[in-house]
Amino acid sequence: MQIPQLIKERRPFVSLEFFPPKKQEEWPAFLEVAQELKQLHPLFASVTYGAGGSTQSNTLEICERLITSCGFEVMPHLTGVTANPEKIDGFLEAIKALGIDNVLALRGDRPTGFTGSDAELFAAFPHASDLVTYIRSHHPRLAIGVAGFTEGHAEAPSFAADLEVMQRKVECGADFVITQLYFDNRTYFDYVERLRVRGVNVPIVPGILPIRNLGSLRFVLEMCNARIPGRLINALIKAHDEGGAEAVYEIGVAYAREQVKGLLAGGAPGVHLYTLNKADMCLQVMDGLL
Repeated sequence: MQIPQLIKERRPFVSLEFFPPKKQEEWPAFLEVAQELKQLHPLFASVTYGAGGSTQSNTLEICERLITSCGFEVMPHLTGVTANPEKIDGFLEAIKALGIDNVLALRGDRPTGFTGSDAELFAAFPHASDLVTYIRSHHPRLAIGVAGFTEGHAEAPSFAADLEVMQRKVECGADFVITQLYFDNRTYFDYVERLRVRGVNVPIVPGILPIRNLGSLRFVLEMCNARIPGRLINALIKAHDEGGAEAVYEIGVAYAREQVKGLLAGGAPGVHLYTLNKADMCLQVMDGLL
């Protein structure tokens, strides 16, 4: 079923993001995690694609396993990196054969170590809106999700310009938005309001990443444009100094729970958890909140 329809039928909800394990021997443990997370009754599960489609075959097989083993409504990611129409059509026909009705359309990131030009990487689909336009035109049965950036995309010249990009994606046919992770709910509600003023009325689902350890905090700082409130950084450092990794974990759970509570109380349709392929923290964050 298409995700926008599912959102209409069940609010609030939780949805989950997974990434395909690169090694086949890691798949049984991954599927055990997915089975544990079934108890959250996720509205859907998204599965990442990998830079340049590097894990495309794994994405498809993991999607199939999540459908057959867990009964999840699945949404694969799809990027325009090094893609052409034939490659996109092949992937979308493959998910059609699996009974999948949703796709997350992304421009995609530059692969690590790539030294060529953007013209090489994004020849056919230089923007996410180009990919959305193609999917809407050639595969109209699919519901299309896109990424939103509550604090602006790192490459955007301004926040206003980034809002224009989102508006364009929706005008091209996007049906819903999932935001990049962030740590201050005010940025989400401000983002939604600014988009509503621009006539963007599709569902905007906030993305939440619970901080598991200081390593994941460093990952956030290196890989995305999210600002981390000083009070959270201070609490994590203090917890680490006084109680070690376990204390950091507890702060991460508590902070994410407060984020989720505030989002749902403020009218967000649901929350999308970046699981990092771990069940324990997601279960603790969501315990009793839905």
